[in-house]
Amino acid sequence: MVTDFETLRDSEIACAKINLALHVRRRRPDGFHDIETVFAFLDCGDILSVAEADSISLSINGLFSDGLSDSNNLVLDAAHLLADHANVAAGAHMHLEKRLPVASGIGGGSADAAATLRLLNRFWDVGLSLKALASLSEPLGADIPACVMSQTCRGEGIGQNLSPIGKVMLNGHYVLLANPLIPISTADVFRAWDGVDRGALAGEDAIEASIAGRNDLQKPAETIAPAIGDVLIRLDETTPVLARMSGSGATCFGIYETRELAIAAQAQITKELPKIWTMVGELK
Repeated sequence: MVTDFETLRDSEIACAKINLALHVRRRRPDGFHDIETVFAFLDCGDILSVAEADSISLSINGLFSDGLSDSNNLVLDAAHLLADHANVAAGAHMHLEKRLPVASGIGGGSADAAATLRLLNRFWDVGLSLKALASLSEPLGADIPACVMSQTCRGEGIGQNLSPIGKVMLNGHYVLLANPLIPISTADVFRAWDGVDRGALAGEDAIEASIAGRNDLQKPAETIAPAIGDVLIRLDETTPVLARMSGSGATCFGIYETRELAIAAQAQITKELPKIWTMVGELK
């Protein structure tokens, strides 16, 4: 799969995001929560494409397109944000192939908005750097700057204070995503969190800290969707390097040293849980 964004002029991968760890520290006066997390990204996800048009518009298809609006969507918000910022007079017809489950803790709409910014930045010849696009995207959502970068990084604050992580021990590993097809509201999961600060990501090496860390939203998410626990049990049985829930759920992931191990785990878990959605990709 092609992952070099500069070689694709008219299409863009909205890379699936996983949180290797997610520590919730405190509730802020603005109602958000301070977090410490390590974002990582796969080389697969939703697909955005663009064609010349007189105005900015959107069409959607794909496995998880049902119920999505083509007039009230983060893709359109991102397109208008960039057009206004760069005084772009041209239009663009965006097409979204929705391959990732909605409300699933792996980027979803945030990754789609981020891919829109990268794609239109190139399509309209705006010329902004990824760092500038990430900064521009901040008002759109907490995860969107990280999704714009689509590289392993540490996130703090509400997730927008980003510190890129260079070559890491998990580069070249493969990820199995597994979702029991239960959409979960992030707000509901945070409301179910017990509010206990269980401490920071420990250690200087962010990846080692992540593996030793936790996802503080996993238990509250399991109270809403107990099937998450079943998925994690099955993932643990495949002996991954790491198995955990991503974000606020319900998608869980297992990380494996080779594609063959990830595919074997996928076959095992889909046999045991036939109603589950899965996808395998390489860590970028």
